[in-house]
Amino acid sequence: MLYKKIKDLTNGELDNLMERASDLMAVRDAVETILEDVKKEGDSALRHYTEKFDKARIGAIEVTEDEINEAMTKIDPSLLKHLDKAASNIRKFHEAQLPRDKWFVEISPGVKAGQKTVPLRSVGAYVPGGRASYPSTALMTIIPAKVAGVKDVAMCTPPGPDGKVNPLTLAAAKVAGADRIYRLGGVQAVAALAYGTESVKPVDKIVGPGNVFVTAAKMLIRTHAEIDFPAGPSEILIIADETADPDFIASDMLAQAEHDPNAICVLATTSEEIAANTQQRLGELADTTPRSEIVKEALQNAAILIGDSLDECIGLSNRFGPEHLEIVTADDETVLDRIDSAGSIFMGKYAPVSTGDYASGTNHVLPTAGYTRLYSGLNINHFLKYSTIQQLDRKGLQSLSDTIITLAEEEGLYAHADAVRLRLKKN
Repeated sequence: MLYKKIKDLTNGELDNLMERASDLMAVRDAVETILEDVKKEGDSALRHYTEKFDKARIGAIEVTEDEINEAMTKIDPSLLKHLDKAASNIRKFHEAQLPRDKWFVEISPGVKAGQKTVPLRSVGAYVPGGRASYPSTALMTIIPAKVAGVKDVAMCTPPGPDGKVNPLTLAAAKVAGADRIYRLGGVQAVAALAYGTESVKPVDKIVGPGNVFVTAAKMLIRTHAEIDFPAGPSEILIIADETADPDFIASDMLAQAEHDPNAICVLATTSEEIAANTQQRLGELADTTPRSEIVKEALQNAAILIGDSLDECIGLSNRFGPEHLEIVTADDETVLDRIDSAGSIFMGKYAPVSTGDYASGTNHVLPTAGYTRLYSGLNINHFLKYSTIQQLDRKGLQSLSDTIITLAEEEGLYAHADAVRLRLKKN
């Protein structure tokens, strides 16, 4: 773990902290081979790679309605209630993001311009498996698509060695409103959603988190299907002053570390006491947490950094561009106003990242590795497209004619100019 004053960081230490993108090029050849095999061989390749990577021999690729109903019976009713509550909050938040279906503004007399909102036709939601099952990701990827009005939402998630999908993930997909579910993971799942096979219908867009192989696959299929954004190992940065609670901070860093050995946890604080106490508490928690081995490996990537001022901490955070940002200071609003790059922001000591991961309603599918400089987290707009509209009467066209004709002819596009002249010559 790096423990240092921000001003004393070397260029090498800063580079290691900031340049944390997954090495997509290192896996590109392997990913391209799988993509090409699925494109050529279809279901046969899907079964081959599922057996190779997931150790599962599968027959039917699509999960049947009977399997989904059976999974629902295996889930404790109280757990289903919690799924429903989380789903309700996620639905409510994303409904609040919905734009108007259609609008117009009068640019000038006789000239109206507007915009029409249309949902995508089909979306594929990738829900990881492997180290754990993630029913919450099924809710986060499927519900916004359905709120946006996408008619056809498919989910892919890896099967277990028995060829079955985790029952809780199936239950979450049903609660969220998935139209189809495929027992597929990894690169082969991305390929199937992008290209289509005998059993899998191709989609217009693929969303959801995954490992470096899944991310590389998503980046490589973009001529066939659009994606949400690149994502890598999970990360958190916490801006804290002397009013923060080091027990809470350590707990939140630990929660991020248990995701993945490559997870990144950073504390930027103005208080040396908070820094020291957090470091001590992290060491204690790492020894006792159930996922201790993963946590200890991830904490090797962690950093506790001490700033001379909140300005210095905010500057570090904006340069880092965290997936998750916690602000725990005496004046959270002022700090918030100065943040320009963060996936999801958690304000105050009672807003751990766990709230957004599960039940506050915001989306936990977020850009990582500094991509918050360029991308927003998954939201309603990822499932919508916009068409601009113009509507003119004769007087409106007349008012624009000189400008259109002059500019069109200046560009050598004489037919553009004539399209206006013709209309104005006719009664």
